[in-house]
Amino acid sequence: MAIFRKKPKEREHPEQLTPWERFQREAAENQRAEQKRHHRWSGKRLRIGDKLPKLKTQRRRLLFKRVAILMSIFLVGAAVAGYFIAPLSHVQAVTVRGTNQLTTAQVKTATKIDTGVALWSVIGHDQQTTKRARHAQPQIGKVTTQLVGYNRVRVTVKEIRIAGYLSTGQHYRRILENGLILKGTYSQPGGGSPIYANFKSGQRLEKMIAQYAKLSSAVKHNISEIKFAPNKSNPERVHLYMNDGNEVYATISTFASKMAYYPGISAKMKSKGVINLEVGAYSYSFKNQNN
Repeated sequence: MAIFRKKPKEREHPEQLTPWERFQREAAENQRAEQKRHHRWSGKRLRIGDKLPKLKTQRRRLLFKRVAILMSIFLVGAAVAGYFIAPLSHVQAVTVRGTNQLTTAQVKTATKIDTGVALWSVIGHDQQTTKRARHAQPQIGKVTTQLVGYNRVRVTVKEIRIAGYLSTGQHYRRILENGLILKGTYSQPGGGSPIYANFKSGQRLEKMIAQYAKLSSAVKHNISEIKFAPNKSNPERVHLYMNDGNEVYATISTFASKMAYYPGISAKMKSKGVINLEVGAYSYSFKNQNN
């Protein structure tokens, strides 16, 4: 009959252990700690190995992305270069709008915009075009360009109107409404604009033109000649000859505001005569003047 001995109860406190038992316990604990460290490092090596395929995939994706970016830049550059070389990037047709006295040919010459010119040198360069056009043709005030379709350009011009012709002896020079006197001379003045006579001072003439520019088109076209005719009582007096047969006396500084009443005053006159707008406004016929 086997006799089973009862296993002695393990001491719980280290103070109760013998030196041999404490040695065995520390050895067992060290062995368990070593096993845990070995298991932990083994697990890490396995997990890094599992990640290697993912890292390779990410590297391939990054390489493909870089190649795609470089190819895109190359293709875009090639497309832009091809566009500028191709005929599509050059002006194929030019239309001019807004002109009244200038011709299409004059505008094209002044702006240097014509068929065959590169579009990139035209569109978006309105300030430079306006400056160039003014230098070549002072009657051009402003130029705007617009792309129509793929390679057609519409040029819109704002003209500076002609204020009249300055009499210089036996010749006439055109004057613009901004006060600029053009260089060319004419033996006869053009129709539709008044003649300026006896203006020896540039300042007087500029003030007169500025006042004239404020008039309505109907009144402008009715003026045939503006003669500077000062006297002791009015150093700014001007004498006007109208196309309807009347004559007007006025003052330069109040010319525009007073001439606004001319259509109403002339309509009430029973016969042709003189309208004085220097001080107030009154009229009398030529018959009464002779008497």
